[in-house]
Amino acid sequence: MTDSQPAATLDEIRGLMAELPGPDLAAASAAAIREAQLTKPPGSLGRLEELTLWLAQWQGRHPPRMEHPRIAVFAGNHGVAGRGVSAYPAEVTQQMVQNFIAGGAAVNQLAALAEADLRVYELALEQPTADFTEGPAMTEEDCARAIAYGMMAVETGFDVLALGEMGIANTTSAAAVCQGLFGGSAADWVGRGTGVDDSGLERKRAAVAQGVEANAAAMTGPAGRPDPFQVLRCLGGLELAAIVGAVLAARMARTPVLLDGFTCCAAAAVLFAVDPRSLDHCVVSHRSAEAGHDRILEAIEKPPLLDFGLRLGEASGAALAVQVLKAAVACHAGMATFAEAGVSGPGA
Repeated sequence: MTDSQPAATLDEIRGLMAELPGPDLAAASAAAIREAQLTKPPGSLGRLEELTLWLAQWQGRHPPRMEHPRIAVFAGNHGVAGRGVSAYPAEVTQQMVQNFIAGGAAVNQLAALAEADLRVYELALEQPTADFTEGPAMTEEDCARAIAYGMMAVETGFDVLALGEMGIANTTSAAAVCQGLFGGSAADWVGRGTGVDDSGLERKRAAVAQGVEANAAAMTGPAGRPDPFQVLRCLGGLELAAIVGAVLAARMARTPVLLDGFTCCAAAAVLFAVDPRSLDHCVVSHRSAEAGHDRILEAIEKPPLLDFGLRLGEASGAALAVQVLKAAVACHAGMATFAEAGVSGPGA
């Protein structure tokens, strides 16, 4: 993210929420018709069948394709890291970005295996957000600019967008955003993140509780309820805001999205809190081992594809789920129909 980026406002972002396109129902219908003719009992491929339908309706074509997946990782730093809420120092964010660039991270291996294009986006790593325990993490301009940056990262020509993040202390920020959006206590949302010990966990819970309290007035909208974009501004981070932008831009472009774990889902939940239909083009790739992820999955009404105990972030779960989408498309496009195979169909 650069200073030369055009200015944006949160009101402009809110305006886009009224223009969300729906799915391509003709493509979905074509997928459903073919699925019913394939040589298998109806529903026997479970969620693979659902994924084929979902891909078709958001790609706007039948059959859907999985030839050009894109993985996008957004990286940002958090002022609240100074409160000892992570097992790692803040400089690890930049160091891990360099590891991504050098090809040494888990997501690099998973992206290569899935034959996916991996892009890493740095968001002013030398300028962390403010400590949200003392007031808003971002100004309205910085938050809107980060959202716009995430939107600009969405290009044409890829079949699915797998989203992830990197940022020391961002599970603290994500937990605070979740509490700000959906209520509950800090203990409901806070987990061990990078592996903090018991004292670190208590510092993390205290930081989240203090942040929600310190920003309560700023996050309250005219109707007396939380304003989701103000919750993001006050408690989120630049990389969370960029994910919001990427999800929104993908919806405008009718591009299906794979969400990674807890932090990624917390960012997407900002849009859900504005309009529950805004995440219809999204699938959650996996259930994170992070404590609050089950709660956020229930809140945004998204069952995960995988449950492998992952809690790494960096789009690792989303990259792994790309393979599942490829399997769904391969079966749908490659299987023979009953007529083609000379196999008697149901009830024949």
